[in-house]
Amino acid sequence: MKILAVDLGKARTGLAVCDEGEILASPVEVITQYNREKLAQAVADKAKALAVGEIVVGLPRNMDGSEGESAQGAREFAAALEALTGLPVALRDERLTTVTAHSYLNDTNTRGKKRKAVVDAVAAVVILEEYLAYRRRTRGGEGE
Repeated sequence: MKILAVDLGKARTGLAVCDEGEILASPVEVITQYNREKLAQAVADKAKALAVGEIVVGLPRNMDGSEGESAQGAREFAAALEALTGLPVALRDERLTTVTAHSYLNDTNTRGKKRKAVVDAVAAVVILEEYLAYRRRTRGGEGE
């Protein structure tokens, strides 16, 4: 099944999608939108256009595992997406995904404006890859 991953940000939100076989995760785009309602609608529209069967939203936990204001915002955003799309929406711990994304971009020598434009989509790829690995480990189990 195709799955859409969302790396939610205050200004830029990265999207990634996997193939039907849940093997390859690829960046889709970065949406620049401050208004959460408009952002949720844009992500819902993208989910429909891509014909995904599930959405996974990064859950920004603190390094000690606790949840703050950003995590609550991600939970509310996930609930809004579920209501708009009728699709299951899973939350996935996203600690260090942006760090990993920057590491990937360092490896490919992506710098400057191009880096800023893609880092959120690459972070969404990292979230999706981790979610796909979780699904494989649990034999297609449900999200947490």
